[in-house]
Amino acid sequence: MAEQERARHPWTSVRAIVACVTATLMCLIPGGAHADDASPPDHCAAVPFPVPNGVMGATLCLPAAGPTDRVMVLLPGSNYNHTYWDFPYVPQTYNFRRAMNAAGYATLVVDRLGIGASSRPPSMLVTATGSAQALHEIVQALRRGLAGAQPFAKVIIGGHSLSSGIDVLEASTYHDVDGVVLTGFSHALNVPEVLGVMATYQQAVQDPRFAGSGYDPGYLVTQPGTRARDFHAPDDADPDVIAVDESTKDVFAPTEYPDGLTSTIPPMTNLVTAPVLVVNGSLDRLSCGPGYAVCANAETLYATEAPFFGPTARLRTFVLAGSGHSVNLARNTAEYQAAVVEWADSILE
Repeated sequence: MAEQERARHPWTSVRAIVACVTATLMCLIPGGAHADDASPPDHCAAVPFPVPNGVMGATLCLPAAGPTDRVMVLLPGSNYNHTYWDFPYVPQTYNFRRAMNAAGYATLVVDRLGIGASSRPPSMLVTATGSAQALHEIVQALRRGLAGAQPFAKVIIGGHSLSSGIDVLEASTYHDVDGVVLTGFSHALNVPEVLGVMATYQQAVQDPRFAGSGYDPGYLVTQPGTRARDFHAPDDADPDVIAVDESTKDVFAPTEYPDGLTSTIPPMTNLVTAPVLVVNGSLDRLSCGPGYAVCANAETLYATEAPFFGPTARLRTFVLAGSGHSVNLARNTAEYQAAVVEWADSILE
């Protein structure tokens, strides 16, 4: 990709976003679709990781084609669990994990604390910094070998939305990964839209799906029926996918947001020394700035993001045309899957 002219951006608005998001979130604290071939193959194994405040659940999947020394560690964003990467509906289209396995990459899909197969500590103990520290330990464990797998020489970490911020924290602190995929992430957050999405959150204990599940009032979840607007673009989302998205949604702790959002304040991303791929949907209401101008195409996204990464990041960008925030669940997600594989192959040659 040709180098774009670098122009520094003021940081007042980003800091205001962090403060506003934090304050607003803290104020909130006091099936119709059918799956298609959704069961995991035999080469997948559950791998729990003990961490200071509990256990993080994870699943390691090895390519059916044979051994590999390459692995992707995938964390879901807030309001999602492992199903975001290992989607059960029409998996030949929407299952990112399977696409990476088919391309010859092992995958480790990890649930953040409080969601999915992970334990549920008090919400105030769950932070993005804690997740980044745990991710570092997971990376080191993969390099040593675990769950009967050979040690992995090449480790790429991938995140979505909040967990992209976790990936930035890990990569900028420990410098122990070979690549970083950041999706639903940019330095041009759309403040009104971010606040609008936040307004759709409620305490998890108020949602019938999570009533009696043991969550304390600090855990939040999207209100029923709001995810289509929050995370999808109508013309690029299958109604059945949105239904499965709703049925598999998960909670998050707002204490994950303050340090997670600081990943967009310098010098955080400038300190990432591994190659980086930034991916957004062209109609991502959260990450594409007013009027979606930042995500008009890969070139405009690159021009916005390039000033915030150093030369060793070898920044690449990709825009999935027509997609909303959740690029894994767009009708044309195969284009983004292919872009990730092409990028990963290029940096690990």
